[in-house]
This record gives sequence, structure tokens and C-alpha cells, in this order.
Amino acid sequence: MSQNNFRIITNGILADNPTFVQCIGLCPTLAVTTSVANGLGMGIAATFVLIASNMVISLLRKMVPDEVRIPIFIVVIAGFVTVIEFLMKGFAPELNKSLGIFIPLIVVNCIILARAEAFASKNGVIASALDGIGMGLGFTIALMFLGSIREILGAGTWLGNPVVSFEPAMLIVLAPGGFIVLGCCMGAFRAIQARAAKMRGLGATPAEARPAGCGSCIMAKFCNKTDEECEVK
Repeated sequence: MSQNNFRIITNGILADNPTFVQCIGLCPTLAVTTSVANGLGMGIAATFVLIASNMVISLLRKMVPDEVRIPIFIVVIAGFVTVIEFLMKGFAPELNKSLGIFIPLIVVNCIILARAEAFASKNGVIASALDGIGMGLGFTIALMFLGSIREILGAGTWLGNPVVSFEPAMLIVLAPGGFIVLGCCMGAFRAIQARAAKMRGLGATPAEARPAGCGSCIMAKFCNKTDEECEVK
């Protein structure tokens, strides 16, 4: 594997992790991370859809008019979501029941559509597949990590097996606990990133040294507007 391909994969896990860095796809993240099994199941399903839809959209990118690209992307994504939903109903019915509506809602998951628009529609099939793998792994690892913390502290189990002797805090498996755990994990992840950058001698870019306009916007990679067209100043 070339260094560039390896960087595409690691980018989704570390530098551009969809959960801890880009902060997208948080609705299913908070909903399904009450247990490790749910997080793993959702991660695998999303990874399959990411890889498959990225590859197909990359193949179609030169044939799709810009005016209808988003509806076409959604149709492609919906097709693969239907496939994974049928597979889960046939081979993992309990997991499918546990995840419920969040499997069909992968169709409108921000991560899937964002990668289709920002990467797959502009790059080749191999690179798009690797991007799907990287982003899928990053999403799955984040879900499993959050699910582990919430299941251990909130239920006293891990994959359904008792692992602690203290009284679990039910708050952790409820919605408020999900926000607390997610916020703490995001903060810790950013702190580790900053420390790693400092150790490499990169450091943080001073505010006055950052480029003006679109160059300073974290959403620039997902946006095709120019400085003049952008409404966010």
C-alpha cells in the first residue's frame, strides 16, 4: 500500500475522525452507544454502506449532472442501506431489532452523504473505497469506545458480561449521560491531537496567522462556494 493510500485510511481514524473531530453523525452515535454490541453493529453497517456507495458514486461522478447529484447520491446510498438491512434481518435479527430505526436512517447519515459529496464525487474508485474504509473504521472505533464506557459505567457489563463490582450509574446509559461521555471523549481526543502536534513541532496556528475567508473555515472541504459567495464571514 502506498503512503498516500495509507494516509487516506488513517485520516478517517485520526485526523478527520467523523465523531471526535468533524462532529457529524452524532444522532445515531448517541442513540446506539448504550452497549458495545450496538455500536459495533451500527459501525459495520455504516462502513459497508460507506465503502459501497463511495465506489459507485466515484464510478458515476463524470456522468451525473451537478444539478441532480445529491438526489442521485441518496438513491445510491438508499440501495445499499436496503441491502444491509435485509442482511441484518436475515442473519442478525436481534441486533437489527435493537438498532431499530437507525439502520434505515443511515440513508441520511451526515457521514455517508458528506463523504460522497466531498470525496467520492471528486476522486477515483480505489481512493474512494479507501476513504470509506478509513471513515468507517473511525466511526466504528468511536462507537465501540463510547459504547464500552457507557456499558461498563452504566450497566456494569461489557458485551453483556459482568465486569465491575460497583453499583452502575444508570445516568450514563441515558441521553444526558451520552452527551456527557461524548463531550469528555471529544475533549480528550482533541487534547491528545494537540499534544501530538506539539511533540512533532507543529503546534497550533495562531489566530492572526490563519488565512482569511474560506481558508479559515473548517467546512471549506465540503463547500464549493468562493469567498464572495459565502454568507459566513
